[in-house]
Amino acid sequence: MGEIKLNIITRNEHGVSRKDISDNALKVLYRLSNAGFDAFLVGGGVRDLLLGHKPKDFDIATNATPEEIRALFKNCRLIGRRFRLAHIMFGREIIEVATFRGHHQEPAKNVSAQSDEGMLLRDNVYGTIDEDAERRDFTINAMYYNIADFSIQDFAEGKEDLDDGLIRLIGDPETRYREDPVRMLRAVRFAAKLDMDICATTADPILDLAYLLEDIPSARLFEESLKLLQSGQGLETYLLMRDYDLFKPLFPLVAEDFTDEGDSETEHMIELVLESTDKRVNEGKRINPAFMFAALLWYPLNRVARKMMDEKGIAYYDAIMEASNVVLDQQVKSIAIPRRHTATIREIWQLQLRLPRRSGKRATRLMELNKFRAGFDFLEMRGEVEQGETKELAKWWQTYQNAGRNMRQAMSNDLGQDKPSYRRRKNYRSNKSKSNS
Repeated sequence: MGEIKLNIITRNEHGVSRKDISDNALKVLYRLSNAGFDAFLVGGGVRDLLLGHKPKDFDIATNATPEEIRALFKNCRLIGRRFRLAHIMFGREIIEVATFRGHHQEPAKNVSAQSDEGMLLRDNVYGTIDEDAERRDFTINAMYYNIADFSIQDFAEGKEDLDDGLIRLIGDPETRYREDPVRMLRAVRFAAKLDMDICATTADPILDLAYLLEDIPSARLFEESLKLLQSGQGLETYLLMRDYDLFKPLFPLVAEDFTDEGDSETEHMIELVLESTDKRVNEGKRINPAFMFAALLWYPLNRVARKMMDEKGIAYYDAIMEASNVVLDQQVKSIAIPRRHTATIREIWQLQLRLPRRSGKRATRLMELNKFRAGFDFLEMRGEVEQGETKELAKWWQTYQNAGRNMRQAMSNDLGQDKPSYRRRKNYRSNKSKSNS
């Protein structure tokens, strides 16, 4: 992988302080150290502390094996098959402890395996801190805070890249991407999160290798999609993914609607929902992944439904119901959206069909539904994209929710009978009338 050069940054040369490190992480570091093991805070935690940010996680690396770690901590459980990790449980906080990784070319130390494409399949190979540093993905993640003397061991000029605002892979980029194609996603995620640039040598192979993401397990890509799009920089991350052709392997149906001008309904909706999600995350509000997926897939869903209407002569409502199965079945092949989320996605979509039908007592009953608020919020976004009748419908519901009992009754009475023309808006008219003539 190439020779690395260790630079030791002494305590008086960096700004990392123990008071900024989780008390539970310090407990783990000290217990490992007192038991005679090397113990380092590593990766994103060190990187974020150097940037003056509050780390989301405090990960630890050590020369203790998983079994030796478990012997030291009663509150420890071992996880993972690709690489064994120790999770030390402190209530809701989990401190992840990993044994130094060695080179996968030396399987005698333990067990490693690669696919024909060069992807690592198993990775239980233990080694030294130097080898562990070489195995890390980016230079800015290869810095180790030593609890023994409070120095930082920088193995790949990570501090320099951090100061220069550069995302740089350790080793040969193509080899590293083939070992784990998710590193391409991590590159754009870190660039967006840290407001940094991907250096040219790290960026150059991505367009040619983006297809490798198609071989990543869909369950792993679900977790990665949340990190990419729901961490507070989703819109910027999405735009970078578009630049490097990384969005298509995750959302192939959505990518079919992309245009050179970036002005399709799908693209407009993606920007709206990610901008809204970023705002909620950064305000500390709760988010539901199902809402984002429902928004991303809504216009691809309608595209599939229109085709069914043309081919089968069925009504819009029936086409949407049938198309929802097709779209979700295809999407979960690349991103394994859990069933609890797909159920919510379906409810949000079905509400788009029910919200126009609001005369009599229907409006009151709809507001009592568990997912009404999500359905209404999505209707408002559709109104921004589609304008016209959809925007007017969203305004009606906004007024209705804030109105008193008498005004609500009057609004419902004024509607008269539901207008079936809305259910088959001009963009979704079927050819049923032609076939019956």
